Amino acid sequence: MTTISSLGTASMAAVRQYLRAAEAKGVATASLLATAGIGLTAQTPDDQRIDGARFQHFIRLLVEAADTPILGLETGDFVQPGSYSVLGYITMSCATLGEAIQAIVPYEKLVGDMGLTRFDLQGDTMHLVWQCAYTDPLVRPHLIDNVIASWIQYARWLGDDTDTAPIEVRLERPSPGAALEAAYTGRWGCPVIFGADDNRVVAARRLLDIPLRQPDPSLRRTLEAHARHQMASIQDDAALLTRVREAIRHQLLQGVSRQDLVAADLHMTRRTLQRRLNREGASYQALLDEVRQSLAADLLIHTDLAIADIADRLGFAAATSFHRLFRQRTGQTPTDFRRQHQD
Repeated sequence: MTTISSLGTASMAAVRQYLRAAEAKGVATASLLATAGIGLTAQTPDDQRIDGARFQHFIRLLVEAADTPILGLETGDFVQPGSYSVLGYITMSCATLGEAIQAIVPYEKLVGDMGLTRFDLQGDTMHLVWQCAYTDPLVRPHLIDNVIASWIQYARWLGDDTDTAPIEVRLERPSPGAALEAAYTGRWGCPVIFGADDNRVVAARRLLDIPLRQPDPSLRRTLEAHARHQMASIQDDAALLTRVREAIRHQLLQGVSRQDLVAADLHMTRRTLQRRLNREGASYQALLDEVRQSLAADLLIHTDLAIADIADRLGFAAATSFHRLFRQRTGQTPTDFRRQHQD
């Protein structure tokens, strides 16, 4: 059975990095945030979470407004320790660049569920590999650029401008065009391979021993304890989201989609359910849309039902509403999606 996976959550710290880049380019973001359903003020804490689908939608809107094929690369210029939430402050308290890099894997979820990092040592080189979880074909290359560019820029900052240039960078995204490739090599000071099998920074192993500015083992232990507490909280909320998705799916298969019935299935009131979803930066409607799309993908691939009938089964008032949501989340029309997967 084919399903479209959840995009998890993202921290407000990650959103703010994009906002700084947008401000520098003169792009107004208030309307983009509102359209994506992201409520953010100066008082919003960096570790507050939002639904990953909203974050992906915001990046899409920003890419369209900025109208540049290298926006993701440019956002890397605006990385700060706070961009990585508490993980950023953990890395600052490490003794060496190697310690900071190895802190990424266990705590990267605090920044968001945008992807997964793997760290490998191969002879005299080290490899940081990142697997992107976001699915929007317009957003994905910019997100890849952002993550890799932020890594390289942040390592340069942590090393106090010591030469931390990679040996090479590999990107699965296609080239933005020969005229723009120089923007990558100019920033990173190394060859960049586009259309690669994965997203990878290859650097000299000796960089792991670069000393950082202000190592503080005591502070690091305190921050890591805080990070573990946050991770546990995120996992508890993720378990709730999984249960809500399962309850919604069960209802849709019965031809209904009511929040009060979902809450009752989870032995809580509708108000309590909404409060717990809000704490995770999620909403019942966003989860409903996600499950609808997952079921839609199955029905499009494995049945010959007309698209209008699929829309009706999933509780849409009109086929046009189903068409609009499906295209917004996948970048494809239901017809194109069915044709591609059935072929």
